[in-house]
Amino acid sequence: MDINLSKKQGRFLQEIIQHWEQESVIDPDTKSKLLDSYKVRPFDWKRLAKYSFWVSLICLIISLAAVFADDFILEFLTTIFTSSSIVMAIISAAAAAGFLFWAFRRRISHPKQVFSNEFLVVLAAIATASSIGYLGITFDNGSGHFPILFLLAVIAYGLIGAFFPSKLLWTLAILCLGVWFGTETGYVSGWGAYYLGMNFPLRFVAFGTVLTGLSFAFRYIPRMAFLQKTTFILGLLNLFIALWILSIFGNYGDMHDWNNASKLDLLGWGLLFGGVAIAAIVYGLKADDATSRGFGIVFLFINLYTKYFEYFWNHSHKALFFIILAATFWLVGKNAEKIWNLKFLGHKEIEEG
Repeated sequence: MDINLSKKQGRFLQEIIQHWEQESVIDPDTKSKLLDSYKVRPFDWKRLAKYSFWVSLICLIISLAAVFADDFILEFLTTIFTSSSIVMAIISAAAAAGFLFWAFRRRISHPKQVFSNEFLVVLAAIATASSIGYLGITFDNGSGHFPILFLLAVIAYGLIGAFFPSKLLWTLAILCLGVWFGTETGYVSGWGAYYLGMNFPLRFVAFGTVLTGLSFAFRYIPRMAFLQKTTFILGLLNLFIALWILSIFGNYGDMHDWNNASKLDLLGWGLLFGGVAIAAIVYGLKADDATSRGFGIVFLFINLYTKYFEYFWNHSHKALFFIILAATFWLVGKNAEKIWNLKFLGHKEIEEG
């Protein structure tokens, strides 16, 4: 059976086959057979389907906004939606269950229609959020403990994401978990600057570290193994963004304390940021993990340039910064070109300079 490829994939495969023939890895007959073994799609319908569903979702949101912009319709909907919050919560939950059941059935009957099925999952996620919101209105006692709503979202999205299964809903669960963690620790501390001696960035360093560690445990849990990569990426994202903010502001709770802090007081956090980035690069190289390696490299550069702005921007000529920046990217490009030549051009001798 012929393999259908996009134009980009087809060009890449054709170049590889031609290279193999030039290097005498295959003969002309084998080259001809390989070129005849696949077909290039004249139009990327998969990409069109993906974009169409996203445009459809955006149009749906715009249509809802247009409805709420109409005073008569808005008054009518307000009357319905505020008549009974618990009824609306039940209706929304039923709608979410209906969309999920529909998506589940379609996964069995139409497994290749990935975007259609995922679109139903998005609708289920919206209906779930609506149900949780109405539950919050129903049981609101004036305490202001709204983070509990995000915890309900974590439970709902997490269970559905793990057992449905859906990476999209699992991603929403982790995002809601981050919001819950931040707001819950803020609520418990009376919305003060510190919780257990940690400001918000330091708390999310701990959060990202735990989430990243949890992703490694998922490798050994069959049910959760397919969510390992998603959890790992979101864990590193939380960890590195929090470390970056921490390297700038330190563990200070207000601007007055931060302004009075010396550069030396913040240096330790920058060194911690750089150390974690280097550790991610080393792990990525040893384990051949492109995600860890990529995060480490990107945030190591971010750390270095952040520190340059902090320590040297006001005391050096601005042209020097861009010279350093140009030299950095030249070195990256030079080494990337060398690796590319070694890997893809037959391990030939590379001329220096």
